[in-house]
Amino acid sequence: MSEDFIHLRVKSAYSLLEGAIKAYDMGKLAHKQNMPAVGIADRCNLYGALEFSQVCKDTGVQPIIGCSLPVKGIGGAPSERWGKIPTIVLFVQNETGYLNLTKLSSIAYVDADAAEEPHVRWDQVAAHSEGLILLSGGFDGPVDVLFRQGKPDEAVSALRMMQAAFDDRFYIELQRHDGSPQGGVKGGAAEVGLVEFAYANDVPLVATNDVQFATQDLASAHEALLCISDGAYMGQEDRRKVTKEHWFKPSALMRELFSDLPEACDNTLEIARRCAFLVSKRDPILPRFDTGAGRNEAEELAWQAREGLKMRLKQVKLAVPEEDYWARLEREIGIIIQMGFPGYFLIVSDFIKWGKAHDIPVGPGRGSGAGSAVAWALAITDLDPLRFGLLFERFLNPERVSMPDFDVDFCQERREEVISYVQEKYGRDRVAQIITFGTLQARAVLRDTGRVMQLPLGQVDRLCKMVPNNPANPTTLAQAIEIEPRLKEARDDDDAVRRLLDTALRLEGLYRNASTHAAGIVIGDRPLTELVPLYRDPRSDIPATQFNMKWVESAGLVKFDFLGLKTLTTLKRAQNYLKKRGVDIDYSTLPLDDKTTYDLLASGQSIGVFQLESQGMRDTLRKMQCGSLEEITALISLYRPGPMDNIDTYVDRKFGRMEIDMLHPSLEPVLKETYGVIIYQEQVMQIAQVLSGYSLGEADLLRRAMGKKKKEEMDLQKARFISGAAEKGVPEKQSDSIFELVNKFAGYGFNKSHAAAYAFISYQTGYLKANHPVEFFAATFSLDMTNTDKLAVFYQDARRFNVTIRPPDINRSMADFDVENGEVLYALGAIRNVGFEAMQSVVQAREEGGKFTDLFDFLERIDPKAVNKRALENLARAGAFDSIHPNRGQIVAAADILMAYAQSMAADRAASQVSLFGSNESSRPRLPSVAMVSGPARLDEELAAIGFYLSGHPLQDMLDVFKRRNVTLYADAVALASEGREAFRMAGIIRRKQERAAQGSGEKFAFVTLSDPSGEYEVLFPPESLRKNRDHLEVGNSIVLKVRSKGRDGEVRFFGDDAGPMSETLKTDDMGLRVHVLANVINMAELREKLEASKSPKGGEISLTADLGGEGVIEFKLPQRYNLDAHLRGALKHMPGILELEEA
Repeated sequence: MSEDFIHLRVKSAYSLLEGAIKAYDMGKLAHKQNMPAVGIADRCNLYGALEFSQVCKDTGVQPIIGCSLPVKGIGGAPSERWGKIPTIVLFVQNETGYLNLTKLSSIAYVDADAAEEPHVRWDQVAAHSEGLILLSGGFDGPVDVLFRQGKPDEAVSALRMMQAAFDDRFYIELQRHDGSPQGGVKGGAAEVGLVEFAYANDVPLVATNDVQFATQDLASAHEALLCISDGAYMGQEDRRKVTKEHWFKPSALMRELFSDLPEACDNTLEIARRCAFLVSKRDPILPRFDTGAGRNEAEELAWQAREGLKMRLKQVKLAVPEEDYWARLEREIGIIIQMGFPGYFLIVSDFIKWGKAHDIPVGPGRGSGAGSAVAWALAITDLDPLRFGLLFERFLNPERVSMPDFDVDFCQERREEVISYVQEKYGRDRVAQIITFGTLQARAVLRDTGRVMQLPLGQVDRLCKMVPNNPANPTTLAQAIEIEPRLKEARDDDDAVRRLLDTALRLEGLYRNASTHAAGIVIGDRPLTELVPLYRDPRSDIPATQFNMKWVESAGLVKFDFLGLKTLTTLKRAQNYLKKRGVDIDYSTLPLDDKTTYDLLASGQSIGVFQLESQGMRDTLRKMQCGSLEEITALISLYRPGPMDNIDTYVDRKFGRMEIDMLHPSLEPVLKETYGVIIYQEQVMQIAQVLSGYSLGEADLLRRAMGKKKKEEMDLQKARFISGAAEKGVPEKQSDSIFELVNKFAGYGFNKSHAAAYAFISYQTGYLKANHPVEFFAATFSLDMTNTDKLAVFYQDARRFNVTIRPPDINRSMADFDVENGEVLYALGAIRNVGFEAMQSVVQAREEGGKFTDLFDFLERIDPKAVNKRALENLARAGAFDSIHPNRGQIVAAADILMAYAQSMAADRAASQVSLFGSNESSRPRLPSVAMVSGPARLDEELAAIGFYLSGHPLQDMLDVFKRRNVTLYADAVALASEGREAFRMAGIIRRKQERAAQGSGEKFAFVTLSDPSGEYEVLFPPESLRKNRDHLEVGNSIVLKVRSKGRDGEVRFFGDDAGPMSETLKTDDMGLRVHVLANVINMAELREKLEASKSPKGGEISLTADLGGEGVIEFKLPQRYNLDAHLRGALKHMPGILELEEA
């Protein structure tokens, strides 16, 4: 008797939040257990089918492709609240079976109602049964549950249906776990009924374990995973569970478990023999492009390219003789046809031309595709490759056959229209998006695990914040524990934290959810289910492939990248604003020598300018003083880790502070543009071509070899380089030196085609900001309407450009940002929690019925289903009603009454009961008497509604105090630092704080953004200062701080040394305030109330002064002391009856 056993039913991590074994580990796991094969059977999906097949093949283990498919229309269903649709298990025997399983899995996702769990009907399974082996389903199948529920007759009926559909390809599945109700039970009602049927009807038995985790010690972590999936808690009894036995058991344990039914284990081997099928990789299959003109694809490409080049040459100033353009075009056409890619170019050109014809902004190019003259002629790209020295071979190398890959940028709001066009043209069943998988990353897995373990939310939140947050290069939990002492300390001091971290470490990296790739689209030459299984994201109408980006191309599908680029939308929106005042701008034909644009960039004022808005970029712009598109291209290429080291060399050579070294006289044409600094991959290729006689195709292979740094290959290339150079008379010592230098830079070299295309977009946005700042800011605000942090940055920048931003006004503002009379109108829709669509309905009511005359007129005309109470309150707090009802506090206090009135009026309108003369004054509710909110309190309300201070600043009334206490405002500090001053005492309200871990030491430092009446500024607190001042550096605190400044190239940086609360740091006990009042107007009770709230024994003195007309002036000092801060000053300043505040 064989002692072998094969796990047929293993759920990988692709069974999202259910399986805890990565698909690529399954082969190694089986190999370690000496199992000759292993089966994958994820719930409903085939996400891992190709990956699993290829990895198993490489491990020397036979892959068995299966799926646990939820099915309705046969058998029963669990009655538990958490019960899911029962699953059957299908395994692939051959190509036909794989196509059938692909169709069934696709049907489950694509055809299912979005409100239901994906599943198929039994009749669909029966119709697609050829080439598949069926298992009855085990503990979570549609048959076992009926036996457990005491319905044996129904169970037998379901088994007969299965046998009838699959005949000798049907096996009865047995599972034995720990005897608990969460798994298969030896000798239980289900097993007895199943075995009886099997023996009575000559159906083979097969043993499975429904493996969900790799080793026994992972049971507790897996339990947490299921709780994360179901939103349950581990301490909760009433929830979905599996047993501790659902692990990848060795053969011997499975044989021992089924020692009374050895044939059930033997049949795992038989099924493996019957399922000798591997999901294979395919070469790329391009869809056919219908030329519609009697020409084949090659002829159509040549015709369109030649016609396109004629048009292009009329539009540009020629960079080289015209015959060079035609020679380049013909050479490229020949290579594209020879490599079999005319269809690819035609497809991309077609959907780009369609987009442009429908006024959809398309980027000038992206990636190496901008190096193709054919692409330029076909309108795929908008940069003249000969003008910018871009190489075709960097994109498509005849000496290294690989698919071309055009990445295309579209306006992010209209990208879907282009995809819809492609669907209609090639067939909806042949176009799909590409799936992606979100993982449980360090912070997320900590948060989720903490929740299911029911640890205090505050404690979990504190632990999460100790994990460095760097989306570009995420920190793993293990790394975070290593570099963050506070995390180690928490783990060592608290057992609950240790258990949390141990569990989270085991779950980190598992897949959490499926989504769709932001850009990738595949187009097939046949219905896609003949090549890949499909998935549908509930949020999208377009299906997606079940294979991710890494594997979908291996399945034979060709990927096209449709990227949404926000900057293109910004440019389009600004263009629309400009049209309103009669200015027509064509971004593709802008003059490339605009001095205003280059002056703006050289000043570093490039916030909002594509690719150039980071602090470091702005510093580098000041250094480089870019004066051409080529120099912007160089900047974009240099500003990356590695090449950054060459920025100073580039700048010094540009300005004559360092001698330019061209390496060899023959290389001057290649390196002159970059002052002898090797920046681009294209330069690496050209150096090999000029110096050593490489063809550009060979030179591209050299570039790739240098990137990979394989010694054997590099030795061959070096010998080839030196011998080629010797033939051109270059001494070996010099060519060896040049090779090593080129090799050093090749790893850093940037793709010039990509950089040049993006530099063009940078120039376009820079041109817009320099020449049309009002429209630039309106468009920039508009595209980040929901991000108040960004809006605050843009607002400060707009102030520097003297662009007026008008506060929101219910009778003037639009739902979106708008431009009127050279000013930006703040968008109603940008106010927090009001809803953009709701504000569109408000603007529509205003446009249909005229401006709102008062608050009640507004309430009588709006749709209360759109504008809710929260929206009404925030509109008031933001000051949107000031023009018709200036008492903001009254609206907020009466919000419930006002909304009830609006709903009543809407109901009357719906019932057509509104009087011909509108509402009756007497029917309007009376508003409560509420004092006008003023000063800092009013601005704080505005901050809550808008996200930053728009109409004033809470510290405005502290300017005299700042002056007397030697506190310098930000704007003044910048000017003084530029003159050489290095230390300041500053003040501000903390708006944002971001802590980061220093590379190497792992110590935390912080960037703190503060706001004072002159603007917002950032202070860096180094680790030691942060430790000392952390308690004071909380968002919303008003602080006074001591800073050091460093000024360079027109930019000033601040470094924090000390910080403290403003109320404690700015002593006012030796200060006084003289309050001038109108005796017959002042409300003494209200004044007393405001003063009482600010009493402080360490405060300053206040005296009241009143002019009694002919009876003289009276002044008396109040007996108490008061905190003379911004809140008291603001409250007094805006109080009726107070004429003036005077420092005493």
